[in-house]
Amino acid sequence: MGRTLKKELGQRGTGRKSRKQEEPQPIATDASERPLHRVKKTLGGKIRQRIAKRKSGLKEVLKKRKKKGVIGGSDGGESNEDDQEQSLPEAISQKKVIAGDSEADGQGDNDADDGDVDAITPAAMFGSTDEAGLSSDSEIADEFPSSSEGDSDADSVELAVEKKSKKLDKLKARDEKLAEAELKESASAPEAIYELPTAEQMVEASHDLQTVHQRIQEVIRVLGNFTKLRQPERQRKEYLSVLQKDLMLYYGYCEFMVTKLLELFPLTELLEFLEASEVHRPVTIRTNTLKTRRRDLAQALIARGVNLDPIGKWSKVGLVVYDSQVPIGATPEYLGGHYILQGASSMLPVMAMAPQDGERVLDMSAAPGGKTTYLAALMKNTGVLVANDVNKDRLKAVVGNIHRLGVRNTIVCSYDGRKFPSVMTGFDRVLLDAPCSGTGVISKDPSVKTNKNEKDIQRCSHLQKELILSAIDCLDATSRTGGYLVYSTCSILVEENEWVVDYALKMRHVKVVPTGLEFGVEGFTKYREKRFHPSLSLTRRFYPHTNNMDGFFVAKLKKFSNKLPASIAEEPPVAIAEPVAQSDVSSESEENME
Repeated sequence: MGRTLKKELGQRGTGRKSRKQEEPQPIATDASERPLHRVKKTLGGKIRQRIAKRKSGLKEVLKKRKKKGVIGGSDGGESNEDDQEQSLPEAISQKKVIAGDSEADGQGDNDADDGDVDAITPAAMFGSTDEAGLSSDSEIADEFPSSSEGDSDADSVELAVEKKSKKLDKLKARDEKLAEAELKESASAPEAIYELPTAEQMVEASHDLQTVHQRIQEVIRVLGNFTKLRQPERQRKEYLSVLQKDLMLYYGYCEFMVTKLLELFPLTELLEFLEASEVHRPVTIRTNTLKTRRRDLAQALIARGVNLDPIGKWSKVGLVVYDSQVPIGATPEYLGGHYILQGASSMLPVMAMAPQDGERVLDMSAAPGGKTTYLAALMKNTGVLVANDVNKDRLKAVVGNIHRLGVRNTIVCSYDGRKFPSVMTGFDRVLLDAPCSGTGVISKDPSVKTNKNEKDIQRCSHLQKELILSAIDCLDATSRTGGYLVYSTCSILVEENEWVVDYALKMRHVKVVPTGLEFGVEGFTKYREKRFHPSLSLTRRFYPHTNNMDGFFVAKLKKFSNKLPASIAEEPPVAIAEPVAQSDVSSESEENME
């Protein structure tokens, strides 16, 4: 229950707190007449409470300073001990007065606090500099900082961060200077000569792949500056022999493949190709524009937990899939034919071909159907598209993809491509994705490292020459919109690419035209002792280490006459080895079949 006031008591009088207050002091207009706590910005309105707390230990501070012999004037001279003894009780008594006033006032107004402090002088609080060893202005401000200078925790934290930042900047600048000096020193220092290991040392270190890899790096460094870094008694072929054996051991290639790669790439680029061939290419899909748009497909797949991005500026239908919470080959969109799993490099020949609406187009090696369905999408289901493949079993995949993706302008047939001109001719455009050795898709089929030899490459090259001549014969040179042949392989060997195209230039009335692809490496016009037609620079090569896609070759030719050259016999070229069947040569697997 609370206390109630009776009416007869009337109004209450002044309380104890009010009676203790003095008359308000007039406001000083001159800065010299203002009290110290008004003149000094560092002494705020509640300075008395701070002084009372800080002066509680004044006696102990004076005793410690007296023992240390530092209680003296600001000039460093000795003070009078009697004055010190007299100043101590005087300061203590002043402290009691201040403490009593603070207890009586409590949390009074700032005006009342200011009025009490007006009578207090710095000498009475702290003593003079001779008494307490403190300066009257600077050290008081340091002992009692105001809110504008040091009360904010955020300001102090920010100041500490700034100090750390400056220190880190200094350390970084010092490290940069040291690194630059070290770089200059290493550049000016002569490179060490690498000594080739003996046969016994190589055998001993064959189980340590780290040592083998380091030796590969050293040999490549020596071969890069052979005149200065080689051993005087050693020849270049000895270093190449050691490098070849180490590459075979470290990456698992056969001697034939390492020799071909050494002839094809510079040494530094060779290592990049070998490393890139050990890594699988990203999963890519192609939007079926007959049923949906890429934007709608991407939104639908993202909603199902698929992380994807556009494949690049060069394609308007490709998407690269980084990861997926659902099987990418079993989504409702996939089953509905909205997209197809297709490698990025497999889209390039179709883009180079650029079929038009209403044309007659032939896909001579169509299985498993990725390029065929892409051609139908670009033709918008118009015209006639003939999908041929010599392997009937592989045509099942072509038929399945055609039905799933809603293609309606395609005829599927199975003939030997070398004899197809006897079946049908007069096409506006022909796509020949020729069977090859698969040296560009080692990441998909690692067996290529060891199961290929010179005989296999000759058989592939011979078959490809026969097929390209047959494809040219299927073209109609008088076509208003076409007369184009696109030749592509998933191989990086010159024998299967530039060599075959150069042979076609000699055997038929065709010429090489730009592919329309804005990226890729130019084809070879000379390779070792071979010299090819200068127009082969218009062909394009794609590598795993430069384009992050499977190794591929694309060439586009235009037929300008249906007649055969007079000096060329109509018979096919003589076989290099035993007769080759088209089905015996492995074709590229452009998709992941379910």
